[in-house]
Amino acid sequence: MIVVPGPSSVDLGKRIAKLISARTVDLDYKNFPDGESYLRLSGSVEGEDIVLVQTTYPQQDKRLVELLLIIDALKDLGARRVRAVVPYMAYARQDTRFREGEAVSIRTLFRLIEAAGADEFYTVDVHKEATLQALGIKARNLLGTEVISEHLMALGLKDPYVLSPDKGAIMIAKRVAERLGAECGNFEKTRDRITGAITVKGEAADVRGRDAVLVDDMISTGGTIANAARILKEWGARRVLAACTHPLLVPGAFERMREAGVDEVLGTDTVSSPVSRISVAPLIAKELR
Repeated sequence: MIVVPGPSSVDLGKRIAKLISARTVDLDYKNFPDGESYLRLSGSVEGEDIVLVQTTYPQQDKRLVELLLIIDALKDLGARRVRAVVPYMAYARQDTRFREGEAVSIRTLFRLIEAAGADEFYTVDVHKEATLQALGIKARNLLGTEVISEHLMALGLKDPYVLSPDKGAIMIAKRVAERLGAECGNFEKTRDRITGAITVKGEAADVRGRDAVLVDDMISTGGTIANAARILKEWGARRVLAACTHPLLVPGAFERMREAGVDEVLGTDTVSSPVSRISVAPLIAKELR
C-alpha cells in the first residue's frame, strides 16, 4: 500500500502513512500564472493499492479539481486500486433541493469522484451520512467524536455539560457526552434560507459553575457557536469550549466566538487551521488497516 498526500493534506497524509507503515509517493504541484493547477506524481504507482489523502477545505473548488486530477492520474498511470480519503468533504451541506431550481451539489461531486476512477471513498463526519448512498463504490463515514472525546478527556474539565448548537448535531453531542460520562443537551437553530440569518434558542441547562462544551461537525462563520456561548455565559457557565471536526473558520469567525465568551476552540486536522490540535490520522489509519 502506498499513501499519496495531496496538496491540501501533506502533513495528515504523512501521519497516516507512518501509522500504517506505508511508503509515500509525493506530488509535485504548483499554480500556473492564470491559477490553473499543475500536478505530477514523483514515483511509480503501477499495480499498487493507493491511499490518496486530499481534503477539500477553502478554496474548495480548487481542492476538488486537484482531487479529481490526482485520482484520474493515478488510474491512468496503472494504480490497481485508489482509496480516496477526503477528510472534509466540501458541498455536503447542499444535499437536497431546499428551494426550487437549486443544484444538489454533493450528488454532483460524488458522481465526478466516481467517474474519475476512485474505487473506495472515506470521509470524516460528513454532514449527513445518508448522502454517501449516492456513491456506487464502497464508502465510509468515520466519526471524529472518537478523537475529539479523547482530547477533551485529557483536559480535566470541571463537571462538563455537552451541548449541540442545533438539532443537527445532537448525535455528535450525545456521542461525546457518553464518552465523557457527562450530561447532554441542545439548542435550536433556525436559518433564513434567503438571508442566511441565524437564530439560536434553548431551554435553560444546569451549567452554573461548570464547563460547557459546544460540539458540532463544523464551525464556519462561528455565528451559531457565538450565539449559544452568550446564552451559556448568561446561565452561569464557568467556561465555554467549542469543539468541532472541521474548523473552517472563515475570516472573523474566531474573533466572533471569543467576543461572545468562548474560552477555547478546538478542531481536528481534517482542515488545517490554528486550532487544529486533534489529529484524525489514528482514526483513518484504523479504518484502512
